[in-house]
Amino acid sequence: MAALPLIVFDVNETLLDLETMEPVFARIFNDRSAMRLWFANFIMYSASLTVAGCYVPFTDIGAAVMKMLADTRGIRIDDADKQELTEKFSTMPPHGEVPGALRRLRAAGFRLFTLTDNLLEVQTRQLTHGGIVDLFERRFSADGVKHHKPSRQAYGYVEKELGAKPSEFCLIACHTWDTLGAVAAGWEAALIKRPGNDVLGVGPQPQVVGNDLDDVAGQLIRRYGAKG
Repeated sequence: MAALPLIVFDVNETLLDLETMEPVFARIFNDRSAMRLWFANFIMYSASLTVAGCYVPFTDIGAAVMKMLADTRGIRIDDADKQELTEKFSTMPPHGEVPGALRRLRAAGFRLFTLTDNLLEVQTRQLTHGGIVDLFERRFSADGVKHHKPSRQAYGYVEKELGAKPSEFCLIACHTWDTLGAVAAGWEAALIKRPGNDVLGVGPQPQVVGNDLDDVAGQLIRRYGAKG
C-alpha cells in the first residue's frame, strides 16, 4: 500500500451546500442568480487583495462585495440583511453524501484536515452546525498566515503546522482555483464537480476528478490501496 496522503478539505461549497444561500439573495435582489455573482466576486476580490498584499478577513470581504453588488443595482442593504447573510453562511448544511464519505475515508486510514479562507471561529461554527466537526483532526484558516488561497503561503502554512512536505498532501476542493494553487504548491489534488464547477483546461491539473465526495473518496481509496 502506498503511503496515504494527509487529506486537506476546502469547506465552503466543497463540504457545505452553498445553494442554501440562494433564498437570501432572491429576497434582497429579487434575483436568485445574484448569489453566484456574489460568490464569484467574493473569491475574485479575496484573491485580488492577497495578490496586492492587502489582507482583509474573509467575512469582511463577503460583506463588502454584497454591498458593492447592491450599490450597482440601487439596492439598500440594512443591518437585518447583513445579519441574515452572516447567519446563513455560518449554518450551511453539508451536502448529503459528505458525512458518510468522510467516515469512509477515516475508516480507510486517511487523516483529515480542513483549510479555508474563513476565520477559524466561523469555520468551527459551520462544521459544528453540520455535525461533522469531529471528523477532522485539525482545522486551519488562511487567517493564520494572512494570505487567502490560492496563494502559496496558505498551503505552506498547513505544511509548516503539520511538519510535512508538499508531496505528502492531497487537497479536496470543488473549485479549480483552489486545486490549481495546491498542485502548483506540490500537493496532489482532487476536484469535486459540484454544479457550476468543472475542470479548467489550462494550468496545473487535479490528479483525481469526481462527481461528488463519495466518488472522490472511492477513487482515493483505490489509488492508494487503502483498507476501505
